[in-house]
Amino acid sequence: MTVKNIPVVYRKIFQSDNTTGFLYIKYFIRGSIVPELQIFFLFSMAEIKREDEMKRIIVAALLFCCWGASVAFPQDELRKELETVIRDKKARVGVAVIYDGKDTLTLNNEYRYPMMSVFKFHQALSVLNDLDSRGLPLDTEIFVKKSDLHPNTYSPLRDSVPQGNFNMTVAELLKYSITLSDNNACDILFKHFGGTDRTEKYMKGLGIEKIVIQSDENEMHTSVDAERANWTTPLEAARVMDIFLRNKLFPISLSDFLENLLICTSTGADKIKGGLPSGVTMGHKTGSSSRTARGTKIADNDLAFVQLPDGKRYTIAVFVMDADEDDKTIAGIISQISRHVYDFYTRAK
Repeated sequence: MTVKNIPVVYRKIFQSDNTTGFLYIKYFIRGSIVPELQIFFLFSMAEIKREDEMKRIIVAALLFCCWGASVAFPQDELRKELETVIRDKKARVGVAVIYDGKDTLTLNNEYRYPMMSVFKFHQALSVLNDLDSRGLPLDTEIFVKKSDLHPNTYSPLRDSVPQGNFNMTVAELLKYSITLSDNNACDILFKHFGGTDRTEKYMKGLGIEKIVIQSDENEMHTSVDAERANWTTPLEAARVMDIFLRNKLFPISLSDFLENLLICTSTGADKIKGGLPSGVTMGHKTGSSSRTARGTKIADNDLAFVQLPDGKRYTIAVFVMDADEDDKTIAGIISQISRHVYDFYTRAK
């Protein structure tokens, strides 16, 4: 490998002073995993006549390897695009992206974002873990009382069977909770599977530290403080989705069941999904709050995985809080961010 084999833009970099060269080494090591460092051993030490020449060869090798890898496109480009989307918006917007389990980008990740119904995904993981550990099937039945069907909340389940007093399988309750974001179905699952404490404890067991889950859906309807009680960061949310996709937490039948529910989710079609080309495989869980007396939207969120044309996946969390924008504008922010992220990783192939 020689200088002539490297694109002109890179030749200018490593033919410059040594300080610049080593700054680029630091950038690429920090920003991506570079197993190609082993290429150094392909160079004959006989060719390295002095320290200055060795430094330039190292820089050349790094730039060549990173130029050909999927992470070659600097994330600063994507970051600037996302910052442009949220600039001048009357809201705090947090973003986290994990590409192929490795490459990570965050924006405004240092705040505590109310989770809203996104936590139903976390609950589903805890419920499936409970079923697996106890050897119970998805078709385990739960008796649903009329008193379980609270009237002043979003609940297609209550609307379809308002009289209550019937049996329903765990699988059916999870379907209502995830795909339709049914609040009563969620609370029925909490009632029979250890409450919010067990879900939070399960998350901590997965290594998710920046998370609090202490209010169920019924409690969140009592006050703004209760709506804010369940919080996490965009990165921790994206990590939970990534852990689910990349680790064998449960038998494949349970994992496939939940993944299919995420894919079939009907809420929030104008958010992350709305920013993707037609036909892209994705699954997600949304969460949306009420508004305060002065009209501020407490939170509007979407957590998803997206499959790229090459089969690789990324997880993405876009959390919007304290927004003095209408719902259409908020959905537009999320969908634009989604489109920029998708375009970035498809360009980077």
